[in-house]
Amino acid sequence: LEKMTDLVAVWEVALSDGVHKIEFEHGTTSGKRVVYVDGKEEIRKEWMFKLVGKETFTVGASKTKATINIDAVGGFAYEYTLEINGKSLKKYMENRSKTTNTWVLSLRGTDYRVVLEKDTMDVWCNGQKMETAGEFVDDGTETHFSVGDHSCCIKAVSSGKRKEGIIHTLIVDDREIPEAVE
Repeated sequence: LEKMTDLVAVWEVALSDGVHKIEFEHGTTSGKRVVYVDGKEEIRKEWMFKLVGKETFTVGASKTKATINIDAVGGFAYEYTLEINGKSLKKYMENRSKTTNTWVLSLRGTDYRVVLEKDTMDVWCNGQKMETAGEFVDDGTETHFSVGDHSCCIKAVSSGKRKEGIIHTLIVDDREIPEAVE
């Protein structure tokens, strides 16, 4: 394995199927560009006369579009920015926190990351889309699924306040799990 001598940027991107690591190598003398996603090479260009530009690729199970922008900022200095689905990483993550809920928990020594996509009500656990069963209950809805031999339920209840909207709570084996901040 060659040493990544031209590594100029590393980003962590939290998607429904997990947190992905994006690494970018940029040889400012050769113009070489290499993009790695979770340690796997996605793009390799050895000789590029143009040192600025962009590289576009996909990340994760949902093939989310990602673009690295390479911009010159004076003499021989470059700035690297990552866009996810056409938004800056910061904007994308802010938006994502409104459209998803994430919980991180440990069951019998195994770590799990559970993500609810609020728009589709899809539930992901450690990179797998889960089989779920939804039901209406007196105060809202319940989405049931299993993780191993543990029964899980995401309760959706109205907050009663328009600005707050619906409150989602994960319950595993009758125990409420606090939401994670990513």
